Amino acid sequence: EVQLVESGGGLVQPGGSLRLSCAASGFTFSTYAMSWIRQAPGKGLEWVSGINSGGIRPSYAESVKGRFTISRDNTKNTLYLRMNSLKPEDTAVYYCAKYDPGTSYFDSWGQGSQVTVSS
Repeated sequence: EVQLVESGGGLVQPGGSLRLSCAASGFTFSTYAMSWIRQAPGKGLEWVSGINSGGIRPSYAESVKGRFTISRDNTKNTLYLRMNSLKPEDTAVYYCAKYDPGTSYFDSWGQGSQVTVSS
């Protein structure tokens, strides 16, 4: 059974930093591209960042480029999102998701981690 478990969210002041982690199990983590996707209160899903299986081709939404860094440790089956210079508009539930190239969908999601940016 595929499991994705996020951690590391919380309350932070504007300008602060957080690092999210996503522990993966139940599949061969090192062979799948992964992404972070968020949902702000009252809004739809927004893709934030993605990384290929080898961890060498990250990509970012324009809204977070230059502030967020995605990475992965395939020896620990863990995906990370380092978030710097956080803004109130970054407040959202952050999900990690596994990408299925066969269907071009994100076929497995974690339970989400709340990030709140507020003074």
